[in-house]
Amino acid sequence: MNYTDDSITNLKGIGPAKARLFNKLGLYTIGDLLEYFPRGYKDKSEITKIRDIMPDESCTVRVRAAGKAQEGRTRSRLIITKLTVFDDTGRLNAVWFNNRFIKNAFREGDEVLMHGKVKRIGKDLVMEVPEYERLSDSESINLMRITPYYSLTEGLSQKDIRKAVYAALKHAEKQADLFPEELRRKYGLAEINFCISNIHFPESMDKLKLARKRLIFEEFFMLQSGLIHIKKLNSAGQKGIRFKKTSEIKEFIEHLPFKLTSAQERVFEEVSKDMEGSGIMNRLVQGDVGSGKTVIAALALFKCVRSGYQGTMIVPTEILAEQHMETLTNLLKNTGIEIALLKGGMTGKEKQKVLEGIKEGKIDVVVGTHAIIQDNVSFNKLGLVITDEQHRFGVRQRALLSAKGENPDMLVMTATPIPRTLSLIVYGDLDVSIIDEMPPGRKKVETYFIDSAKKERLMNFVKKGLDEGRQAYFVCPLVEESDKLELKSAIEYSEELKNKYFRNYNVGLLHGRMKADEKNEVMYRFREKEIHILVSTTVIEVGVNIPNAAYMVIEDADRYGMAQLHQLRGRVGRGGHQSYCILISDTGNEIAQERLKYMTKTENGFEVAEKDMEFRGSGEVLGQRQHGLPGFKLADVFRDAKLLKLSKEAVEYIYENNKLSNEDYKKMKEILDQRFQKMLDEITLN
Repeated sequence: MNYTDDSITNLKGIGPAKARLFNKLGLYTIGDLLEYFPRGYKDKSEITKIRDIMPDESCTVRVRAAGKAQEGRTRSRLIITKLTVFDDTGRLNAVWFNNRFIKNAFREGDEVLMHGKVKRIGKDLVMEVPEYERLSDSESINLMRITPYYSLTEGLSQKDIRKAVYAALKHAEKQADLFPEELRRKYGLAEINFCISNIHFPESMDKLKLARKRLIFEEFFMLQSGLIHIKKLNSAGQKGIRFKKTSEIKEFIEHLPFKLTSAQERVFEEVSKDMEGSGIMNRLVQGDVGSGKTVIAALALFKCVRSGYQGTMIVPTEILAEQHMETLTNLLKNTGIEIALLKGGMTGKEKQKVLEGIKEGKIDVVVGTHAIIQDNVSFNKLGLVITDEQHRFGVRQRALLSAKGENPDMLVMTATPIPRTLSLIVYGDLDVSIIDEMPPGRKKVETYFIDSAKKERLMNFVKKGLDEGRQAYFVCPLVEESDKLELKSAIEYSEELKNKYFRNYNVGLLHGRMKADEKNEVMYRFREKEIHILVSTTVIEVGVNIPNAAYMVIEDADRYGMAQLHQLRGRVGRGGHQSYCILISDTGNEIAQERLKYMTKTENGFEVAEKDMEFRGSGEVLGQRQHGLPGFKLADVFRDAKLLKLSKEAVEYIYENNKLSNEDYKKMKEILDQRFQKMLDEITLN
């Protein structure tokens, strides 16, 4: 939708000072203005005669000034300016407060449009602080129409933005439509210039609906097309590694201390097929907490090494790196596969030894943080890269990794349940495999929702578990006191637990402002059972594995999204002990209560994620720019699910079924190619 790259200072009335205010909203060019869609509308198109005005309701009147405005003061020195206006049915007083400019704004006989709420004061009708616009030959952009309302910044009014957008519409040349007429007819889409005009200044509510439908459809279509473009870019003219079909895999699986679930078998079959193919694997393995994703990683690494290549597993924190190192070492023992850990806390000598082992090919599998992609890490023969969801690498990172090997296969692991309607968009540039079955014998984490009145009983319940040798997490949202939210800080909360409830137990503290080595030290002591209770913010949300922890207590649970609560709950129930998640909240909000009650009914992460999106909308569920998803201007995946499905059909119609004529496809491709570079920057994480 990039109409023009001309600066907004080309528009009349926008000089350098005003341009800086627009810049605060991210508006630099004419194109930016035209894509700055309204946040809402008011229908001010109907003119009401003064005799028909209903007191205490808002209306628009077309009137003349009966004379000059009169100014007066109250005892408290408040300036009141009154202007009497009339139409052919009656009179009305318009009133402003402390506005020195109004007095000279009108002359007798001026024809004016006014909009505002009308009160009856005595015998008079009074419209307080109305919006107004002098009628002239030019079209009204603030009144006598369906009026747009935009998000503002200090110093800019609605009138300023409307005026600028209106001028931008006049300034810009007509845009070539991305969608050919045939496609627009097939999917009921309006023409692009009609849509841009009617999304800002709708001629009617029906035309506004048509404009919204087309623009939402186009947002979905552009993202999905962009992801297809990335897929092609990742593998264009590049051959991947053909890994061997090795019979040893079967033997390796048979010697595992557990039986694979049918879901794990299916997913590994999909991964194997990719690895044995000639293309470059870009696959996501999505599975709930405890579904056994790490086993899939171990099997893929085994296949990679047995084919003569090296593999690496990249995770966001050193704690996770150590955990994965331990798990993979156990799974791959007696296979002869050399595994090494690469982390920041190593001595120079230790690190150098690992780096040399990687370069010479003596180390088969490297586990570490994103430092693995740095220049000083040189692989002998890199074939497979497994990344954690928190480091979902984009095009640039993949290029850096590819340069370290022979176009290595990429496998992304995520424990964050993404609703099925969202995964198409969030992971559209990856092939998705879902482990939708839990290993047998895993105990359900019992979840309870209580208010703070039951806290004493809760503490005694946790104390009993601690005396039996278990450990507990206590989670609260903030590190420091906040006047706005009035939530207990983690620091104060840990002191309260230590001094009031758990005097004879070791209470540790973990929060986001601690340095990495401090966090590692606390987690090490918790893992070694030196700490009985860990008070933490949500830094423990992803990946921490302490099998002995059986209690997860979450204060002010209503402050979290359901998907986040589910991730926190996933920190317990990892050993053979019965585990519990207790959600504490005194909220009076019915929707918040309903969300928390739902958490007690299901442990299925996908069900939780779907419900979360239902309550909060897709943008809030994903979090701002999480997963590299560009923010939609109009679309919402949950609300606009039908248009998402329709746009997917259109993508298949064009790219898979080749239904467009050569001429239409060529024109469409030209427009898409112009936009894709910008899309790449928005879709991928830098």
